[in-house]
Amino acid sequence: MTERRVRRAAMAAVATLAASALLSACGVLPGTAGGSRGPVVVMTWAPVDTKGTNMPGMLAMAQVVEKYVNAQGGLDGRKLKVLTCNEQDDSVAVTNCAQQASDAGAVAVVGSYSEQGSAFTSALETDGIPYIGGYGITEDEFQSLMSYPVNGGLPALLAGSGRQLADLCKKVTLVRPDSITGDQFPLFLDTGLKVGGLSAVRDIPTADDSSDYTAVAARAVGDNKHSSCVSAVLGDHTSTFFDALRRTGNSQPKVQISSVIGSVQQSVIDSTGGPDSPLEHSYITSWYPPASDPKWDEMKAAINKYAFGDNRIDVGDPGVQTTWIAYDVFTKVVRAMDRKTELNAANVQRAMDHTSQLSTGGLTPDLGWTAGDMKSIPQHARMVNTEVSYQRIANGRLVAVRPGFVDLTATLRTERPY
Repeated sequence: MTERRVRRAAMAAVATLAASALLSACGVLPGTAGGSRGPVVVMTWAPVDTKGTNMPGMLAMAQVVEKYVNAQGGLDGRKLKVLTCNEQDDSVAVTNCAQQASDAGAVAVVGSYSEQGSAFTSALETDGIPYIGGYGITEDEFQSLMSYPVNGGLPALLAGSGRQLADLCKKVTLVRPDSITGDQFPLFLDTGLKVGGLSAVRDIPTADDSSDYTAVAARAVGDNKHSSCVSAVLGDHTSTFFDALRRTGNSQPKVQISSVIGSVQQSVIDSTGGPDSPLEHSYITSWYPPASDPKWDEMKAAINKYAFGDNRIDVGDPGVQTTWIAYDVFTKVVRAMDRKTELNAANVQRAMDHTSQLSTGGLTPDLGWTAGDMKSIPQHARMVNTEVSYQRIANGRLVAVRPGFVDLTATLRTERPY
């Protein structure tokens, strides 16, 4: 762990230990709202039209939430104003987004995605703007005192996937991006495999913006045995890999296929053949319940009313789902704040620091960011949700393998070689 990361983790521990135990009935400390009665400004950012993973649905979902919240009377009579920014998968661009948020007086950045963790957390720390419900793609999101994650990010997905695959396979091959972020993937997958008694993953790093994975797919399949598993985690380009897998001559490969939500979702299954897709019978690890779960009905109703026909929004997209949950958290915390005190970024952060036992209607376990909510995950001091759901593709649809969530706290606390 770097000196900077050690310092951040120590600061997080001090901050959370200092949190007050006084809670309102709903588990949120009444904090600070009031002052000027102008709009409550927030920002959501995500990459659009890049060569890597793109998340336009997160920006579109944020705009839906703006309309939805304002139609309900806003936040204690104040309109919600959502700014969106294309962070372009670029450290300079995301820093510029953060500056735009600061210049506009944004009280938070909500439900966003960026792989430029060091750049945006530094910018938000400088400007004192909390980051609520990031996608969880970078380690920085689980270290910065300004970050309030709502899921376990890639660590939980990959460790959970490894734990599930350890019961299904004798050998696991991982196809993942050849990048700094991708270098973490086999470490977390190995954590789950080790706990399940399986040896380390066979790691195949590759470009995450390729148009042809034929050679990579052939290498991953190897001797094509039922006892082997192939896990592909390539973001937007995972479907391209599975197309290549089909072209290897194995329209239904003997190897068992797995991935994590985000790299595989319902739209990917549909585009690769539905029930005839090479993904049929694949195992998928997710943060949330399947999109078919009634717990998503409110989100679906909002989308149908305010974004009907907007093809940027896929209700099964975990980016869209994360943005919805992040705004649910933000609006509940703000509505619980004392209207007599100014609503600004510092006071939103203070309220978040004292929030515990906040319900998301079963889309996640209850959330909170007090000392008692932190899970003590190595190098991820801010992680408060270590639970995942196991899903499988059956007849071309994602369905739950088992009800509820699987808690990976003990698995993620396992020491990993860094």
